[in-house]
Amino acid sequence: MGHEKTLTGLIPALAGANLIYGPGMLESGITFDYAQLVLDCEFIRMIKHVIRGFAVDGESLAVDVIKSVGMSGDFISQKHTLEHIQDHSQPEFMDRSRMEKWKAAGARDSYQRALEKTRDILQNHRPDQLPEKVLADIRSIITETQGELQR
Repeated sequence: MGHEKTLTGLIPALAGANLIYGPGMLESGITFDYAQLVLDCEFIRMIKHVIRGFAVDGESLAVDVIKSVGMSGDFISQKHTLEHIQDHSQPEFMDRSRMEKWKAAGARDSYQRALEKTRDILQNHRPDQLPEKVLADIRSIITETQGELQR
């Protein structure tokens, strides 16, 4: 499902669409799942990461590092690697750990982790209060609409 949702979001995004339809929806929109919404937000973050693009130059390709370290050297300990490690997508729910580490941590799949996050959001999230100007604008729209409906 994740593969399908990513592709059906990525392809239109690459073509210039600025809206991804259906986060949280399953069964062609018949079912809505909060944990799926959380997972879909991760897919959307990854799609946005791709759409932003990335540099292809000597720095990003680490040409100088490759020349200095050589083909069988250690790239992980290089300063360049540390500086650019965050350039890649950083998923919250897809576990890139080795199998042994994943099993030792409870072998929870991405849906289970998303469901835990969903429960935490529903229990603990408190949205920021809207600024008074925004609230006043909303009240004004409601008042104006009510006036139009009464005519």
